[in-house]
Amino acid sequence: MHPSEEDMSNTLDRKVVLVTGASSGIGQATALALSKAGARVAVGARRADRPKSLAQDGPGEMLVLELDVTDHESVRDAVTATVEYFGALDALVNNAGIMLSGPILNGDTAEWNRMIDTNLLGSMYTAHAALPHLLESKGAVVQISSTSGRTASAGGGVYGATKFGITAFSEALRQEVTAKGVRVIVVEPGMVATELATHITDPAMQALAKNYADSMRTLQSEDIAGVVLYALTQPEHVAVNEILIRPTDQTR
Repeated sequence: MHPSEEDMSNTLDRKVVLVTGASSGIGQATALALSKAGARVAVGARRADRPKSLAQDGPGEMLVLELDVTDHESVRDAVTATVEYFGALDALVNNAGIMLSGPILNGDTAEWNRMIDTNLLGSMYTAHAALPHLLESKGAVVQISSTSGRTASAGGGVYGATKFGITAFSEALRQEVTAKGVRVIVVEPGMVATELATHITDPAMQALAKNYADSMRTLQSEDIAGVVLYALTQPEHVAVNEILIRPTDQTR
């Protein structure tokens, strides 16, 4: 017998969710949407001032955490603080990420390290720290990836490599934990109107990204938040493992 629609709508009520990279964009929108759906949300970001204002906007209880996903100890502390404060952890939304696009020839390898440390290792550290608690709650891991994790593009080689890496890590994780009741969900957005492209230091690449975004009706952060909620509110026997979502206008 399947849960009724009413039961399904309440599946996030009182659930505890940790969202990384919650200071802006997809992370911020997702944290707010989860709170509106009744979840208790821990919001982590390097810039803790922004999540504080978010916590005031959210209708439910929120815990604000200063979190640097590139620091394994910071990640462990954030997960511990979440569980100590709320008493459990039901879902992790691994959203923290940076995009520093640029050609490989003469590329700034320090920027490569930053992307690998944040996008790939950071999401791996957070999943690693959260997993014992998620196994206990039969919870979920949501990995915010990208269309760049399916199709690599010139100028985005390293960013794409981090997102392809997330896909590989997530599939291995899924195979290890799905029979234990933990669902692994990879969300791959196309062009979203966020701050992501503003961090690009290569002027030509930044202009290219802006022109590309201006050429279409981009997705909004709230669109991705809706996808996360959809995946997290499925009945327990349903695992939505992968969601690819592009603007209608985006051709590749």
